Amino acid sequence: MKRHARWLKRLSRAGAKGNLILISAKLGHILDKPLEPVARRIPISPNAISIAGFCITLLAAYMIPRHLQAGGALILLGGLFDMLDGVVARANGKASRFGALLDSTLDRFSDASLLIGAAWFFFAQDNMLGVGLSAGTLVGALLVSYVRARAEGLGLSCHVGIMERPERIVLLAFGCLTGWMLPVMIILFAFSHFTVFQRVLHVYRQSK
Repeated sequence: MKRHARWLKRLSRAGAKGNLILISAKLGHILDKPLEPVARRIPISPNAISIAGFCITLLAAYMIPRHLQAGGALILLGGLFDMLDGVVARANGKASRFGALLDSTLDRFSDASLLIGAAWFFFAQDNMLGVGLSAGTLVGALLVSYVRARAEGLGLSCHVGIMERPERIVLLAFGCLTGWMLPVMIILFAFSHFTVFQRVLHVYRQSK
């Protein structure tokens, strides 16, 4: 965990863009309380916000191979909507099982679309290593979510791992905004699969 923190700290030294992105990784926790008064005044349903955020993320995926920086900015905007839907649901007493399912499902589609967009970017650059890393990261990202869902279905807690969805989104946006796509994808690939290993090991220890 400390090594992961040091990696993010080094990346943040790339400049103001990096600093802003790293701050956004924690907004879901830091701004939860401050956003509640605003969230209570939002008349839109949490599910509609989730869908809007998903549409923005699809646009981000479309833009990544065409205009990398615009794609990165849209990734962060989609992440803001993804954070806001939960705050609105809790602040207005509209949290529901269906809303949670819809949000999780759209998150998986979002992850897949962004990584396909990244693979498309690398393909246009004739970078087959990047294409392979993007595909491998997609597999890892889906497995990270699957292992947690399967563990919770078995009645076991699985809130562990150094590369969950917020970290993936932040790093991918960072790669787009700075142009450091290949180094970022190497990190995403390695740590996504390591997180799968962490979760499987965690469940194994709980089940003994």
